[in-house]
Amino acid sequence: MSVPHPVQPTARDRRRWAQYLVDERAEGQVYRDLARRRDGEEREILLALADAERRHEHHWLELLGGEPPRLPRASSGSRMLGLLARRFGSIFVLALAQNAEGRSPYESEPFATARMVADERIHGEVVRGLAARGRRRLSGTFRAAVFGANDGLVSNLALVLGIGATGVAPQFVLFSGIAGLLAGALSMGAGEFVSIRSQRELLDATEPSNDADEVLPDLDLDANELALVYRTRGMAAEESLVAAQHVIQVAQAADRSVPYARAPEQSAEHETVGSALGAAGSSFLFFASGAIIPAVPWLFGMSGTAAVVLALVLVGVALLATGAMVGLLSGAPPLRRGLRQLAIGYGAAAVTYALGLAFGVAV
Repeated sequence: MSVPHPVQPTARDRRRWAQYLVDERAEGQVYRDLARRRDGEEREILLALADAERRHEHHWLELLGGEPPRLPRASSGSRMLGLLARRFGSIFVLALAQNAEGRSPYESEPFATARMVADERIHGEVVRGLAARGRRRLSGTFRAAVFGANDGLVSNLALVLGIGATGVAPQFVLFSGIAGLLAGALSMGAGEFVSIRSQRELLDATEPSNDADEVLPDLDLDANELALVYRTRGMAAEESLVAAQHVIQVAQAADRSVPYARAPEQSAEHETVGSALGAAGSSFLFFASGAIIPAVPWLFGMSGTAAVVLALVLVGVALLATGAMVGLLSGAPPLRRGLRQLAIGYGAAAVTYALGLAFGVAV
């Protein structure tokens, strides 16, 4: 569809159109690359997004009067998305694409149609929905990984800096760091094990049981207490009576030579909770992977200010990385989330370092 030109296009306008053209092509290729790694409904949605980007591409081609002899490179953001989509095809790409769709320049572009502006706004919501699916699938593992590693980073950094500030020997700082790693990781693992096991036991205690199945054939079909059981589970009186009568009819028609028993029901919540041993092992490893980083300088024989500075740098990089990942997955600015993690970690370390200095002077 042709677009009425609000003003006579200039050379700068044509350069801008060419940039839009290559960016639309790059974004469409990102969706096609992601679609190759998906199936079913998600694949269809991604291919539909790619088709929409192709329509936008044709719009700019029409304004340019055909394929220009020379085209600019796609924007750095589009190139990075393309690289990630080809290499990984992960939830991170969808989170970045969500941010990209939310920054469309078409709202202030006089040569873009209202339909294109609407498309881009809707694309942001579509990609948000796709990213949300991945976030839900990833949320439990990702939460354990990020928070376990961050706990290890912050707590052990605070520990080794606080101990080191007292002026003790480097060997004692290293021993404190390793002890803090083991104590924290074991505590995290044990706590996760107890938490998951307790939650499963609580679910088991609240799930409907089949303990009374063998007496079901002896209940009165018209006046029976089984309807009361269904009412305690939230059914209306009439609905519970119909359900109870059906169950009793099935039970009375069954073979009476063996005690009657229904097939056990397994709640989907049990699968959501997961394995206690698996959660404990993951928490142990995630905490330990973060807690080892602050102890690395002393592990390699460093001491004094050099060890403190290197520990701060290593932990700072790790905190920025984990914070940025949280930002990417949540659709928030990754730098802001990384700096927040860094401020929290360094703030905790500063408190214990100051206490260590004060204690060392007092001693």
